[in-house]
Amino acid sequence: MRDDPLDRVLAAERRFHDTCRAALTAMVEGADEQVVIGENASASGADAEVLGYQLRSRAKEMKELPPAPLFFGRLDFGERGEHARQSYHVGRLRVSEDLAAPPLVVDWRAPVSRAFYQAGVGDPQGVEVRRRFGWAPGSVGDSADLTSLEDERIGAGEEGSGSRILAGEIERPRVGPMRDIAATIQPEQDDLVREALTASVCVQGAPGTGKTAVGLHRAAYLLYTFPQRVQRGGLLVVGPNRTFLSYISAVLPALGESGVRQSTVEDLVGSPALTVRGADDEAAAVVKHDVRMAGVLRRALYARVSAAGIADGLAVPDPRVSHRWRVPAEVLVRIVEDVRAEAPPYAVGRERVRSRVVRYVRERAERRAVEVDRAWTQRIERARPVGAFVDAVWPRVRAEEVVHGLLSDAEALARAADGVLDAEEQRAVLWARAPRSYRSARWSAADLVLVDEVAGLLAHPEGFGHIVVDEAQDLSPMQARVIARRAAFGSLTVLGDLAQGTAPWAARSWDGLLAHLGRPEAPVVPLTVGFRVPAAVVALANRVLERIDVEVPAARSLRGDGELRVRRVDDVVGGVVAAVRRALGFAGSIGVIAAEGDAGRVRDGLVAAGVVVAGAGELGARVAVLGAGEAKGLEYDHVVAVEPAAIVEAEARGLERLYVVLTRAVSRLDVVHERALPFD
Repeated sequence: MRDDPLDRVLAAERRFHDTCRAALTAMVEGADEQVVIGENASASGADAEVLGYQLRSRAKEMKELPPAPLFFGRLDFGERGEHARQSYHVGRLRVSEDLAAPPLVVDWRAPVSRAFYQAGVGDPQGVEVRRRFGWAPGSVGDSADLTSLEDERIGAGEEGSGSRILAGEIERPRVGPMRDIAATIQPEQDDLVREALTASVCVQGAPGTGKTAVGLHRAAYLLYTFPQRVQRGGLLVVGPNRTFLSYISAVLPALGESGVRQSTVEDLVGSPALTVRGADDEAAAVVKHDVRMAGVLRRALYARVSAAGIADGLAVPDPRVSHRWRVPAEVLVRIVEDVRAEAPPYAVGRERVRSRVVRYVRERAERRAVEVDRAWTQRIERARPVGAFVDAVWPRVRAEEVVHGLLSDAEALARAADGVLDAEEQRAVLWARAPRSYRSARWSAADLVLVDEVAGLLAHPEGFGHIVVDEAQDLSPMQARVIARRAAFGSLTVLGDLAQGTAPWAARSWDGLLAHLGRPEAPVVPLTVGFRVPAAVVALANRVLERIDVEVPAARSLRGDGELRVRRVDDVVGGVVAAVRRALGFAGSIGVIAAEGDAGRVRDGLVAAGVVVAGAGELGARVAVLGAGEAKGLEYDHVVAVEPAAIVEAEARGLERLYVVLTRAVSRLDVVHERALPFD
């Protein structure tokens, strides 16, 4: 038998993978041992509790790592530089036999790993050879699944023009949740992933450019590189809906990061006691999501603050001597007006008024040699006249009460909205039937955003060190302010595509939205090169893009494979059934996407034809039928786009919705229609 050098190299790499697998098993067992040691350590009280929590969390993360190959690449460095004559295997997490020993596998986020993504003939970064490993589809990390490898001899000027392994990984069929892209990150994506923690950035990403993956990998990079700062401040991922969050939910755990909060805006503003129970018509929703509502709400809240009724001074009894301290009316008026001019959060202002009244009394007491200590001060603060005064001029209030009072009282709304909303807009947002109290209100999603705005005026909400916001183009100004309040002292990664904006308030440019997010200075970085969507599909989508009123660069794809079929039929449901049956002959997921009003009959037609179908939320299904409004952010190997004209006609931004639908396909696209196409 002929001795094949490639077989010898593959055999050596398989043996090395076995060594790594054994080391990882020992790491998991060692994590459990550390928990036991930590719980028996000499630390006490809060320190012991924190240590135990950290060790248990790490052990849990190690055990829950999904089965997968432990490395996807290797770097061999040349004779010069910091890593001269060193070789490193690169994987999704660090693997070592001992904490003090050099790692068997370096984490893809480690500084040395950057050369795996960035090195080239023009800038070798000391790399002599970059090796990529090919694993059998669906591999759970058995060494036998290592089937191929490719070497790029960068140091010798032999950088490959295209990697078969890289292309195969990008184009691999998928069923189920989104996968990580640690093995396939491109240089321009890597630049964004490794931006500094303090940097906020906006990614204008065309379909298939990997903007969502970039945001999630940036989150993983920040957790790895700045663990204490990020974990102390918290990291939040905001997505457009629960289906989307389910779709991306497996990415961070696959990269060794669990426990990251993922939320919709509705989740952020809601609570067990404050849930969506009603719905707005479009006219009401558009006004409620308008940034002008922030000014209306501020007026409504601060209308409750008034020094106008202060006619008499205040008499505060001394807790230790038989004396009442007088605070003149003009002093009280000045205190309220000064605090209001300082514009602190409402609750802070209320306590600031109290403390200044107390300070005035204390200063008079000290002049008379009264013994003033902490206990004396606290009793003055709690004195009934002081509390009654504060309640009268700066009353305690709940955010829900303010919004309820505004939307249920035409006169109160007219006062707060004077010069801001016209009469028609006021009628649109006013509740037709006012509930007796905020407790019985049937809040809409937009109402909860208004409640959150007022809550932010009362006190600062919980903040995060970094927030990743996906599908940001559909945020309303008021929703953007929800996020801005939670990123007041952190940074943002904003992801989106203006051409995919389908909400009535969707942004036409990034400048305004970034200002509402509190980051007007954030750079907008375009990603235009697609790796997921085939060139034929991108070309068709770009015909739709030409008709959309936004200025974004057109996408281009590096993939020459894939398939596009546009078929005019006499029976659209029959055409869909035929397209799905044909698609079932290929590997991968199938998404059948129709206008909301057509999705039901399309589903019924497929079921009648014996096709097993599921909804958008069932991510492991082979065939999913969904309305066009559910498709954003999802991907399918094969998409059947049903009657584009109906999708366009269904809503004001129908062309944008169709653009979304067409670009969900990552291998094949069937367009099935009876009517004329809206982009011909």
